[in-house]
Amino acid sequence: MSSPSQPFHLVSPLLESLSLSKIVGAPVFIKMDNTQPSGSFKIRGIGHYCQQFHFCIAGGNAGLATAYVARKLNIPVTVIVPSSTPDLTVQKLREYGASVQVFGQVWDDADREAHRLAESRGWKYVPPFDHPLIWQGHSTIVKELRDHLPSRPGAIVVAVGGGGLLCGVAEGVKEVGWEDVPIIAMETIGADSLNAAVKAGKLVTLPDITSLFFLLDLIYLSGFLLLSRSEAKCLGAKTVCPRALEVTQQLPILSHVVTDQQALQAIKSFLDDERVLVELACGASLGAIYSGLVTRLQTQGQLPAQLGPLVVIVCGGSGINLDQLLKYQEKIMQG
Repeated sequence: MSSPSQPFHLVSPLLESLSLSKIVGAPVFIKMDNTQPSGSFKIRGIGHYCQQFHFCIAGGNAGLATAYVARKLNIPVTVIVPSSTPDLTVQKLREYGASVQVFGQVWDDADREAHRLAESRGWKYVPPFDHPLIWQGHSTIVKELRDHLPSRPGAIVVAVGGGGLLCGVAEGVKEVGWEDVPIIAMETIGADSLNAAVKAGKLVTLPDITSLFFLLDLIYLSGFLLLSRSEAKCLGAKTVCPRALEVTQQLPILSHVVTDQQALQAIKSFLDDERVLVELACGASLGAIYSGLVTRLQTQGQLPAQLGPLVVIVCGGSGINLDQLLKYQEKIMQG
């Protein structure tokens, strides 16, 4: 079994977007983690985790990341996905050499099955978004920003699912001395467990997921891991991890939401402006700009009127193509 000392993730490109800068009226930089080997930021945290333990597996883009790592480490991997998983994602998982099984219609069905398997077969249950090693891996994004931005950022925009990326960015800003930099945490209405938790002051489990972005996408921002020496299975949850709520109480984190329609329009506009097709979750973060939210936050005094470089983390792009985008558009417009 190989165990490379070098990280599995790459230093992703940081590009200045003239089109987004024009909308905001300040320099906007896009951190293109959709260019990672597995197609999303997930390779940072999961790769770091697997390097420590020399074995691992997950699901969604977490599954793609861990399938990639498992292939590099020559470890068999089985990924369990809900029936809503796009065929494109399943195909890519199999191309990485993973065995794919479908269980249940939504993440909660799979989550219960994962706990059952963990208990009955002696596998280890590890949430890919709710573990310090995962956050450490994701924190490398901020270290790269420190090394390549022309100056400290005016704000950082992230999409939130399970909360692992947010926790990683929060850890990163602390490590580089950017604790005062606002972090804009974006979700879509109907899959906004962080926003609900911030309003309630405690963790909230959504009674139902009504965001089509959540239902149609294989939510790679959340999920969890079951580990064994030979194989493991992955599923997910719809409550943000406790640490994500904690960091909102320690740092200037602004939790906001956009509609499915706004997120979809953001993806389409980004494709036109930057000639890059990204996944649905990215529509939430890009929607902060295209919907005018950043400008409104400036008007309301929650962000400076003279904003320094704004960074948007483009979190992934492996689970979408043009046909998939058109299907999403049809369903969202019908919904």
